[in-house]
Amino acid sequence: MTVHRLSRTEARRIAVRAQLLDSARPTDLLDLVRHLTLLQVEPTAAVAPSAEVVAWSRLGPGFRRHELESAVADGSLVELHSMLRPAEDIALYRAEMAAWPGVGELKDWEVSLRDWVEANDDTRRDILDKLYDEGPLPTSALPDTTLIPWESSGWNNDRNVRMLLDRMVQRGEVATAGYDGRQRLWDLAERVYPDVEPVPYDDAMRIRAERRLRSLGIARIKATKAPREPNDVGPVGEAAEIEGVRGRWRVDPSYLDGAFSGRAALLSPLDRLVFDRKRMDELFEFDYQLEMYKPAATRRWGYWALPILYGDQLVGKLDATAVRDEGVLRVDAIHADGEWSGAMVSALEDELRSLGEWLGLEPEFAED
Repeated sequence: MTVHRLSRTEARRIAVRAQLLDSARPTDLLDLVRHLTLLQVEPTAAVAPSAEVVAWSRLGPGFRRHELESAVADGSLVELHSMLRPAEDIALYRAEMAAWPGVGELKDWEVSLRDWVEANDDTRRDILDKLYDEGPLPTSALPDTTLIPWESSGWNNDRNVRMLLDRMVQRGEVATAGYDGRQRLWDLAERVYPDVEPVPYDDAMRIRAERRLRSLGIARIKATKAPREPNDVGPVGEAAEIEGVRGRWRVDPSYLDGAFSGRAALLSPLDRLVFDRKRMDELFEFDYQLEMYKPAATRRWGYWALPILYGDQLVGKLDATAVRDEGVLRVDAIHADGEWSGAMVSALEDELRSLGEWLGLEPEFAED
């Protein structure tokens, strides 16, 4: 069995190329999402919603924010598990939905979920009837007739309808049909998803892993379980070792050849290049975390600081806020990791100017 031995630099360049963040920019939104496989939905818009920032960082100034809304409105993209995905990819999830809560011998937590949904089957049917007659509807408009409440030690405790809806999404019964402001609207899945033939379960899981590896370039065989979308890829691709990094890795061999030409890019904090913080640290040796949930006094880089990519390295963080009523993109701080060359400063200035133009805002540096 061939094992590809890579330096950290080679691994980083594979990751950057796979995420379409090198100098060869893509040009089409739907082709971009098909390659990335998803855009994460996150309504926080300190600069702009994450999905829009991810698209802009690849497509550049030619991308218009309404394109994403249009793709959702015409059904080209659909939301599943808080991820915008190409509508045709629903075929890769149908078998998993049909097998809910799991395949083979069920784990204890899967049995508990199944039993909870079965105990509240009347509520599930009430929700389906209500959506059939009146959908799309927000969660607040749906009946809570649950016999057994959802019990949790966290903030989901007693959020019965919301937790039941999540299970119904997993079962392929309901789907996100849009938003009224920041309020999610629900409808029957058959009205939202395309009518596509399911791909058999084992084939679908393999294809999803192959496409995930294609979008990441290099990833671990196994990683800590992540909600909504895995960070690992299992046995697909080919074996790889990364100099100075422990663990078992898989690489998409299509990225092993070819010259690398990088550029500067401002990334969403939820960008897939940095979303798996362990992988980010191992490949890029970059110290970063999203600090929006931290008290302001304890933040090092800012509420929604954007990681800064230059070539094959993550070199800093941009703390900026879109102040739309004033028409400015306020730059509170630029945190540089190490010394920046003149070329790096110039490239960042260009990218910051491009971000402001895309948002229709004038970059303005906050006073110290």
